[in-house]
Amino acid sequence: MVKKIVLLILCLTAIASYSQSGNGTVSPYSFGGIGDFRPQTTIENQAMGGLSMYTDSIHVNLNNPAAYGKLRLVTYTAGGGHKEVKLKDFTDKESSSVTTLEYIALAFPISPKFGIGFGVLPYTAVGYNVFSQTTNVTQDTVVNQFTGDGGLNKLFLSAGYEITKNLHVGATVNYSFGNIEYQSVQSIEGVQYGTINIRESEISGYDFNYGATYTPRIKNKYTLFSSVTVNTQANLVSSNTERLGSFSLSTGEEIEVRDVNLEPSNLRNTELKIPTRTTFGLGLGRDKKWFIGAEYSLQAVSSFRNDFIDPENIAYEDANTLRVGGYYVPDYASFTSYLKRITYRAGARTSKTGLIVNDTSIHDFGITFGLGLPVGGGFSNMNIGFEYGKRGTTVANLIEETYFKVSVGLSFNDKWFQKRKIN
Repeated sequence: MVKKIVLLILCLTAIASYSQSGNGTVSPYSFGGIGDFRPQTTIENQAMGGLSMYTDSIHVNLNNPAAYGKLRLVTYTAGGGHKEVKLKDFTDKESSSVTTLEYIALAFPISPKFGIGFGVLPYTAVGYNVFSQTTNVTQDTVVNQFTGDGGLNKLFLSAGYEITKNLHVGATVNYSFGNIEYQSVQSIEGVQYGTINIRESEISGYDFNYGATYTPRIKNKYTLFSSVTVNTQANLVSSNTERLGSFSLSTGEEIEVRDVNLEPSNLRNTELKIPTRTTFGLGLGRDKKWFIGAEYSLQAVSSFRNDFIDPENIAYEDANTLRVGGYYVPDYASFTSYLKRITYRAGARTSKTGLIVNDTSIHDFGITFGLGLPVGGGFSNMNIGFEYGKRGTTVANLIEETYFKVSVGLSFNDKWFQKRKIN
């Protein structure tokens, strides 16, 4: 057991270092707020449209801590994904891709009614490179380049408890941390030097996630799934720096780039408040056979502000997301057909992201499907998920993203804290 804990700690350290150094997005829309919010669910949940309401005794649930009260086996889980993205506006098209680790976690039961879990996962990601070209009053070409890099990671500790039969509650404490760098460069035709502005934020802070599930039996054959989660306002502190100066267009060498004193404008340290998100879920299923459900989330993003990074063409509005999905298992106990033991998942989601660019609301839509492949003779499994979606629009001089994502997750089960028996 000690070896397994040490191995997990090493993995947590490795993924935190990896996710800090790489981009988790290539979206131009990641320049808003504190970047793109990454999925906070496992691959098996993502394949059902992102539903987090479904809970059982052998899988980790990253978004609903009440699920840990159901655990009966120790579970190690990790996941990663590869996304192909096509960007287009009225005149141009461009393709890009990104590969990321998405989470790693360990969960285990302490008693038949109480379980805990902990892990690390990316929280937000910034990764964009946008050009704009205009002419000035003397008809010279002015080129502006805006780039962003970085993001936040999240360490979490969760606990869930069974209050009475079929009623579970739980809580999670999250610690978010990371760095984001924003850079803008401007050059003018015929001018030897360009201007450069570099802004960097080191961000950290806490938030909490509370969840409850109620899963009564119906006619001893079906289960009604109902859930509610409340992710409280994240109170983040951003320590900021800014450098401003010029550079040589021929060599790229910085010239007279100086630190900006942010104290007079009260921007040296700023607060970022990510509004509370509330999610309600309802579904119906038959144990180890099928499940179908829906979730609705709402978040008052209109109250968000980032005083240090405040582009003129960006505003915020209240966000919401609707998810539907489910799974089907032909025969989980089949000895003759492996295909019958596979879990087949599918779903869809649609969301108003809360981001307004050029007075246009940014929406996101995706369809998902996936497979849960049994591994070995126990309850361990490998989960493969696929997602196709669109975000944004080509109107109002904006960009439309079309993406296809392939994800793979591993979920291994074990038994701890059991006394050895001698026959």
